[in-house]
Amino acid sequence: MNTNQQTIKQWEEQEALHRFQLISPLLREDLDDAKRLQLRKQIAEENGITVRSMYRYEKAYREGQFSGLKPATRKKHRSQKLPENFEFLVEQAIQLRKEVPERSVAQIILILEMEGHVAPGVLKRSTLERHLYKRGFGREHMEMYRDARESSSKRFCKPHRMMLIQGDIKYGPKLPIGKNGAKVQTYLSSAIDDHSRYILSSRFYDNQEETIVEDTFHQAIIRHGTFDACYFDNGKQYVARQLSYSLARLGIRVNFARIRSGKSKGKIEKFHQVVDSFNREAKLKNIKSLEELNRLWTIFLEEYYHKKPHRGIAEYYESLGAAVPENGITPLQEWNRDTRPLNFIDASVVSEAFLHHEERKVDKGACISFRGLRYETKPELIGYKVGISYDPAIPEVLTITYPGYEPFTARPLKIGSYCDKNPTLPISMQEQKPTTSRFLNALEAQHEKNREQVANAISFASYRKEADGNV
Repeated sequence: MNTNQQTIKQWEEQEALHRFQLISPLLREDLDDAKRLQLRKQIAEENGITVRSMYRYEKAYREGQFSGLKPATRKKHRSQKLPENFEFLVEQAIQLRKEVPERSVAQIILILEMEGHVAPGVLKRSTLERHLYKRGFGREHMEMYRDARESSSKRFCKPHRMMLIQGDIKYGPKLPIGKNGAKVQTYLSSAIDDHSRYILSSRFYDNQEETIVEDTFHQAIIRHGTFDACYFDNGKQYVARQLSYSLARLGIRVNFARIRSGKSKGKIEKFHQVVDSFNREAKLKNIKSLEELNRLWTIFLEEYYHKKPHRGIAEYYESLGAAVPENGITPLQEWNRDTRPLNFIDASVVSEAFLHHEERKVDKGACISFRGLRYETKPELIGYKVGISYDPAIPEVLTITYPGYEPFTARPLKIGSYCDKNPTLPISMQEQKPTTSRFLNALEAQHEKNREQVANAISFASYRKEADGNV
């Protein structure tokens, strides 16, 4: 796949994600037809697209889920002829987007048409969007996502569990788990239910890469089911494209907090105050391993946090004029008494959504390289680019895919204590020490067969001679 093809593929993925973000509010089951119609018009107006396009995106999602939202790839022989002044149009489009980053491509095209730079209907939205993306001025470059309505500084709380999940990362204690007992900083990644304040998943890690957030939400969905939406800040771990794709494939929309909007993350920030109290206690335990730290943290959550009355829950019901028990309401109580059913989906579907996907070229030894290791594929794939899928938690196990072949598993090649400079061939291609000469054996068998044919011919000739003599 060349650079241009890769860029187009990235644009298609990003466009599908944007379309999903547009229609995701319309996928709520609690909307009636009238509210859905009103909301559809509102979203279309705010984003400078037609209601017809919204209908088209919804239909595409119903029929093909996330993949159905990708723009249809135009065949080469049907490529669109670009206007002669196309480069000028792109430069003007970039300027218009710089002026107002929130301008949609449809609005930019309308401005260019009204200014007389291009005739109406000539410049296609998908074409311009693709070229803006290639120049670094696509939608994701200018503004990752529209701020959620919930990003307002006003207090808010969802009426039921699993309607909104907040995620964040918090510094943990330093542990002597580095080389020669060196202290290593730990990081706590958590997912909290907006309504009940119940912790769906929370664990300490020895790094703060985006994979720890993926693991947090993977575990949350496996244990408690899927949810409507999630809410993050703008940290690199959450803005990472892989997480958004994984959640979108499961029908979960992603919202981001407005920069420097601390109040919008109030629930998770309040929870971090509880984490601070645990960190202070953990320092007194002289913890030596990450496993021990997470064991104590799990106990802390189950025996203290989940069973301690939460003032935020009480305030929510008081604002509705509802009576609150004298002893308050704990996160565990609120989670268990909620009437909204949990929505579990097959674990294999969840795992598939969180897989990472890359491409590698198969070398002359029928192997691919991945993270410094070599993996055996198939000899017939030599010279071709294959797709690889892997779980970031176990990256040493790869699933290899190529059109026309059943997906298969590849594991790192084990190389002995001695190896030469040349790449070691896979077992399937290594020379086998023969026990006999199959060539000579074949010649010998053919020779015996020919001798039998000659003998039969002689015997038949003698028989004919004797028969003729008797006539």
